[in-house]
Amino acid sequence: MKVNQINVFEDMTVSDLLNQFDESGVLGAGRVARACNILADMISDEDMSVFLSLGGPLIPGGMRNIVTKMIEEGHVNLIVASGANITHDLVESFGGSHYRHEGKDDEELNADGIGRIADINVGSDDFTIFEEEIINIFEKIADKKKVVSIQELLYEVGLLVEDENSFVATAARNNVPIFSPGLIDSMVGLQLWIFSQDHDFTVSAAGDMPYLSDIVFGSEKVGAVLLGGGLTKHYTLASNVIKGGLDAAIQITMDRPEAGSLGGAPLEEAKSWSKAKCGSNLASVVGDVTVIFPLIYAAALDKIRGIK
Repeated sequence: MKVNQINVFEDMTVSDLLNQFDESGVLGAGRVARACNILADMISDEDMSVFLSLGGPLIPGGMRNIVTKMIEEGHVNLIVASGANITHDLVESFGGSHYRHEGKDDEELNADGIGRIADINVGSDDFTIFEEEIINIFEKIADKKKVVSIQELLYEVGLLVEDENSFVATAARNNVPIFSPGLIDSMVGLQLWIFSQDHDFTVSAAGDMPYLSDIVFGSEKVGAVLLGGGLTKHYTLASNVIKGGLDAAIQITMDRPEAGSLGGAPLEEAKSWSKAKCGSNLASVVGDVTVIFPLIYAAALDKIRGIK
């Protein structure tokens, strides 16, 4: 089959562009189109539970509203998030913001009380407000429960956050569980440790496993959207080993495979570990999540509307 050359034209929609990628079928364009098609199939399959993995600085990088929309639209059934993405979601919920980096030297930023994430800046004042608010929330939860799992903690936090744009709050109100195995490695985790020093309050990571395994076994099929790599990717994959692996998945990552990292491993490698089933529908895309996933999701929404 020959390669079809990509055409662009006036008034081109995102769906038009992805269709051109699909028709070319090669290199990065072909992989992006394949990921779009798999995503559309996953979220339109009523028998499939969709797990969303959030690694890397996705929320400060502008992906917050997209994650919230996926929850509201019923396109995701379970989330595995880094503690950092949860922290940055709550920073915005409590009135803080993320700012575009304007080229200041990092030592100047330090003197100004500003932390940098690539080309994103966050002020220490925003974290001060976050620290005050999250401790208030912990106190309300600790008044009701002395031991909670990480998922239970995030559910309770979400119910106490009044922000319609928060993915943590939206997940709680839509009964979409959030798991965060690396929560302690974040500002939320630091505040948890500080809070636990003078409160009878324990968060159990192992406490998540019975609920998570029930979800996996209770799902006829499981698909995954893996944005970024690292711990959140592995936790999503490994949670499905108990049932023979994922039925479908897409991943978008900038990580490379040569060093043997899980983050850079193509999804096909997961078949050897039974983290993805033999015969599963998989697509790995190398690129920036904040560029590629909005394109994929927008085009997938059009495909779903067309199906309906």
